[in-house]
Amino acid sequence: MKFVLSRDELSNLIGHIQNVIPPKASVPILSNFLIEAYGNELTLTATDLTVGVRCRTEAKIIENGATTLPAKRFFQLIHELTAPHIEFSCNENEISEIVAGSSHFNLKGMDKSKFPTLPDFTGAAHLSIKGEDLREAMFRTAFAVSRDDHRYILTGVLMHIEKDSITFIGTDGKRLAKIVLAIESDESLNGRYVLPIKAVDEMLKISSSENVTIYFEDNKIAIKTNKIIIVSKLLSGEYPDVNRVIPQNNDISVTLHREELISLLKQILLFTPDADHSVRFTLSNGDLKITANNATVGDAKVNMPVNYTGNLLQIAFNPGFFLDILRHSKDETVDITLTDSYNPGIISDTSDAICVIMPMRLNEE
Repeated sequence: MKFVLSRDELSNLIGHIQNVIPPKASVPILSNFLIEAYGNELTLTATDLTVGVRCRTEAKIIENGATTLPAKRFFQLIHELTAPHIEFSCNENEISEIVAGSSHFNLKGMDKSKFPTLPDFTGAAHLSIKGEDLREAMFRTAFAVSRDDHRYILTGVLMHIEKDSITFIGTDGKRLAKIVLAIESDESLNGRYVLPIKAVDEMLKISSSENVTIYFEDNKIAIKTNKIIIVSKLLSGEYPDVNRVIPQNNDISVTLHREELISLLKQILLFTPDADHSVRFTLSNGDLKITANNATVGDAKVNMPVNYTGNLLQIAFNPGFFLDILRHSKDETVDITLTDSYNPGIISDTSDAICVIMPMRLNEE
């Protein structure tokens, strides 16, 4: 195998697969990635047996072939090189030579036959969606998934396909993010699929405005663009019915300036010593006051004008969760709707996304 490729293009390919490589591989070959050169195309593949990514680009292929290389060492080497072009060759003993300007390196690899093959989705049921829409849906929901392995099914994003729409949901039981996208698909695709967060993180790298294709087969899914395919196993288990925790009749609505509130919450966070600490939101005529009180750290009070008229309302929220929601909204302002001090609040903007945040216990000040 022999090819020539620009360093920048090779670095770009590496960026698509490097996070898939497991830090501690259960099988030695999984610490390697597969590199293939055929025709005029160079392909890189990585997998941890749950998520796999294959990406390709055009290259000057001088001799066809394939091998696997230790990912961490190769990626670090390419990162440190300064030459604009790289000449790569591999002999029959799986020793690869990398030439960059006046520098020469020999790196030992492993036989490609030991590398796991990605599933074949030929003939599988599929649908098409704009790449930027899929990325937006993942961005608006993935932040809310659980990071606790004890709630395994909640460590992924639910993708619920119905006749003419896909609903994406992420939740950890304390907050929830949901967005609905309109699609055209075969009715036979109706179903609920839970994507592991590692696969979602790879989908967040998709920036194509062109349509991408999503394939479904048994307990697996694949997302394919012109140059990248992401393959993943689906999480097994019964995803809870989250619709019952989304309030339907909140009668208090307040418009909040997003950037101003983000700034205030960052200030308040300095006075909350742990991730589970709550802060008090107090709504009075024309004003929102946010207060934090901690015996160890001290206390803080910030406020901002809002379009609220009515009785005094106090409710406690996790400020970090609230901040996450604001960071994953996109308008200049957001709306929060409430019922009282004890029921969830809904935060929304002008898109088809909503976020639900659960209230916390009001501590006495």
